[in-house]
Amino acid sequence: MLLSKGFEVEIYTSTPTGDVVGFSDRIVANLNGFVREPDSRNVEYITPPFYKYEPLLTALVEPRQKLRQYLRSLGDYTLMPGSTLALGGTDRFHRSDPLNPYHTYIEKTYGTDVVTASIHINVGIPDLELLIAACRLIRLEAPLYLALSAASPFLNGEVTGFHSTRWQMFPKTPKLVPLFQDHHHFVKWTEHQLHLGTMQNVRHLWSSVRPNGDNRPYNLNRLELRISDLVIDPVALLAITALLEMRLHQFLEAGIGSAHDPLGASATKFTAFELATIADANEVAAAKNSLDALLTHWQTGEQITAREWVTQLLDDLRSRAKDSGVWCFLSPLQKILDQGNEAQRWLAAYHSGISPRQIMTEAIASAEKLDYELAEALLVE
Repeated sequence: MLLSKGFEVEIYTSTPTGDVVGFSDRIVANLNGFVREPDSRNVEYITPPFYKYEPLLTALVEPRQKLRQYLRSLGDYTLMPGSTLALGGTDRFHRSDPLNPYHTYIEKTYGTDVVTASIHINVGIPDLELLIAACRLIRLEAPLYLALSAASPFLNGEVTGFHSTRWQMFPKTPKLVPLFQDHHHFVKWTEHQLHLGTMQNVRHLWSSVRPNGDNRPYNLNRLELRISDLVIDPVALLAITALLEMRLHQFLEAGIGSAHDPLGASATKFTAFELATIADANEVAAAKNSLDALLTHWQTGEQITAREWVTQLLDDLRSRAKDSGVWCFLSPLQKILDQGNEAQRWLAAYHSGISPRQIMTEAIASAEKLDYELAEALLVE
């Protein structure tokens, strides 16, 4: 049986040539289903959870169409792919809610380093201990999802040297997050961070993956993967999500303490602290070189590129995906492996002599065309 899945989609509003413009206060006031971010230049929408992939595709496309229509009513405005202020705008914060004290804290503490756009993938796992153990596994493999989704090689009109500039500069908070042994460990650790002030509230755990629920850290029911850059192509996003779900299926079938559990007795030769260190180092490597990054495999300690690791997972999960009826949604992953992620394609264009503004202008037009084609195929008005 498939797991429930949903997305939190953060996206920039901009001109057709890539100048990011803030409208989130107006969007939230006039459109249902949208949530403001601290900076007004990006806005978020959240899809309902679905078990099947077909309604997820509609849930991704439909709000964007409504948002695009609303932006056109304001002028010549649209949506911008990518996960950073690619062409400029990092000099100051554009507050969406000047009276919100948490937003004040974020602006003063982090500045525009947090003014990024991303995809958070939520997958339902109602059993608390299985959820915490699943988070351990995905923490160790989160860099693979960053490698597939990287879409932020530019900042302020310049090449940064990172495929995911967003994750390179995003303030992971708290700085050191352990692999949680069980739910009790997670609760006590969270309470301690709140007491120390390293977390301002229960939402202030900004790591690659975290357990989520309506009453954190006590009542939890889903894994939230937070490391992915914005994947503007919904088909590509569903492929990345299908990889995550099939990997979680494989883990849940094997169970806590198995070879798929980083803290399983025979799973790895590393301690929990060493594993957390490996995960953090792999995230840095994936942010820099994405699919070409050289990573340390958590089970063997061997060096492997992200592309090779994903290819191994894809081969390993192929029959499971076919048996589950989701291979058609997972198979587009091969295109990313063959042709590169968005950052790699943009950098290839840059190195052929095309400017970042030209690249982003073309990306904006392509994303709009793709959204309309998908909306037409899905009969979304």
